[in-house]
Amino acid sequence: QVQLVESGGGLVQPGGSLRLSCAASGRFFRINDMGWYRQAPGKQRELVATITSGGRTNYADSMKGRFTISRDNAKNTVTLQMNSLKPADTAVYYCNAAEAVSSIRGELVHWGQGTQVTVSS
Repeated sequence: QVQLVESGGGLVQPGGSLRLSCAASGRFFRINDMGWYRQAPGKQRELVATITSGGRTNYADSMKGRFTISRDNAKNTVTLQMNSLKPADTAVYYCNAAEAVSSIRGELVHWGQGTQVTVSS
């Protein structure tokens, strides 16, 4: 099975930066899209950013220009660089990866356990 482990969360002041990393390990055929999602208290989980295996990225509007997603296919990692952080960015951030299982079953979605990001003075 694919295992996703996030790291890099913590407490940061408004305007500060954090870098989240997610490493995939275990046995898998190949991973298609990877992404970051977040969930704030009392809110639904929302998309932060995604990146395809070819490097095509997609960002939620509130993250554009502040967050950057990247991946290293050789190392099976995905990174989220977060700059100009705001209190509204406070949430648990989850790593996501879509594994191509077969042409019949399609993709199998994997999730990390999440890492807490708190933006506060």
